[in-house]
Amino acid sequence: MSVFIDTNVFVAYCNIRDINHKRAVKLMKKIEDGMFGEAYISDYVFDEIVTVAMLRTSLEKAMEIGEFLLNSDIEMLKVNDDVFNEAWEIFKEAKMSFTDCTIAATVKLFGIEHLASFDKGFRKFEWVRVIQ
Repeated sequence: MSVFIDTNVFVAYCNIRDINHKRAVKLMKKIEDGMFGEAYISDYVFDEIVTVAMLRTSLEKAMEIGEFLLNSDIEMLKVNDDVFNEAWEIFKEAKMSFTDCTIAATVKLFGIEHLASFDKGFRKFEWVRVIQ
């Protein structure tokens, strides 16, 4: 089993004022306990996480989150040419951000079973099993 973790889960986890903070804490506990198997993010998601964290909290908090991710057991997948090209095809139809399209493409191409996300837009993809 495996799980890809979306940006909004990390941001909610780190920001106590986020509407999804409590849900994110519970979800991250399950992920840390291995309930969904190996955990993944991508380099695009890393970029989004630290940028959003900086804008919504502080530079210091963004650096703390970035260091945590870089030193954690969460594997960072690279958006390679195959993922990028698949994401572009998804983007043309999905009406989602390109980063979200790279998430959908990564989950599809890497065969990742679960996606931890509060974004309901991912439910439109039959290959994505969203957990909240």
